[in-house]
Amino acid sequence: MSEQKPDAVWVFPEEPKKRGGRIALIVGLVVLVLLAAGVVALFVVPRGGGALGPTASPSTSRTAMPSPSVSPTQTDAPTAVSVPTAPATTPPPQPDPSITQFRNQVGFRLGTASEGLDMIAQGASDNAQTVAKLQEDAQRLSDTPPPSSIADAWRSDLQNYTGYLAALSANSSDSGALLGARDAVGSMKSLVGA
Repeated sequence: MSEQKPDAVWVFPEEPKKRGGRIALIVGLVVLVLLAAGVVALFVVPRGGGALGPTASPSTSRTAMPSPSVSPTQTDAPTAVSVPTAPATTPPPQPDPSITQFRNQVGFRLGTASEGLDMIAQGASDNAQTVAKLQEDAQRLSDTPPPSSIADAWRSDLQNYTGYLAALSANSSDSGALLGARDAVGSMKSLVGA
């Protein structure tokens, strides 16, 4: 008789199942529950200064005694304390600057305006950016309060200048708007002596 020899078979142990996805899901759900509880707590929990229940209003009470010699007592109700309100104050008026002070504040921007208009006249490739910069400078010029002696003329020239800049923003090759903007800058320069 022949003996049977056992066959050599490789037996691999079963690989453990990966549970990383389950753990991440559980952690995510716990975080969501905590966030939801926090949001609910924000809306439900009263904030400081809020009354949690009904409050009794102060009132006078009398105590009756069986003896006629005792007079009824009255408890004092708290009196309202009036808090003085601060009177409405207006900021002090700004001092009127001199022409020299005003020229020192706006002179640089007026010079830049002339240079920018020259660049536009030469047909630079970035005219739109130049016009945008000039409009920003015009806004800064309008934020600077002029002396009262030239205020009306200054505002009129500045308004004309910003109008011409708006026209140049729409069409940088508009020669009428360019000429008008140059005239307005020249008029502003002559007002301040620049």
